Amino acid sequence: MRIIRGKYGRRRFDVPKNITARPTTDFARENLFNVLENNDEIEGKSVCDLFAGTGAISWEFVSRGAASVTSVEQAPVQSAFIRSVKEKLGDKTLRPLRGDVFRFIERADSPFDVVFADPPYDHPRFAEIPGLILGSGLVKPGTLVIVEHSKNHDFSALPGFFRHLVYGSVNFSLFRKPETE
Repeated sequence: MRIIRGKYGRRRFDVPKNITARPTTDFARENLFNVLENNDEIEGKSVCDLFAGTGAISWEFVSRGAASVTSVEQAPVQSAFIRSVKEKLGDKTLRPLRGDVFRFIERADSPFDVVFADPPYDHPRFAEIPGLILGSGLVKPGTLVIVEHSKNHDFSALPGFFRHLVYGSVNFSLFRKPETE
């Protein structure tokens, strides 16, 4: 795994061979973060990374100045890897949580400025996830929600949808909870 830019830019970490995550490509990650940085969506913000996998997205947010990042991953190997990177970097910005993302969403009562979700593309509840996030305590008026998905999904009919980005085979749907309902 490589952190692309920011204070940890160009740092590389060897991902365990038995990891089951599908990491976001460097190309897609770099382009998404260019869009986010150009719109002041990172520095000083509180971020939640759901289905964190290797933690690459979490570390990009940390590296680029997020105030706090909560990284939620259920798989033991991925969760341990995220913690090992945290130990190597000695950074206190990231808060890794090992647990079920659906329970985390359901019980959320502290909203974030940015919520990123990259569920496994073949997850049986994949299509529900954006709506669950948007209707949860993870979001407040103004929260940016980013969902990574394949071309097989179209979330443009959901409330708050405002942009679709495509980088190779990686798609991102962006939502913003309206300031007033």
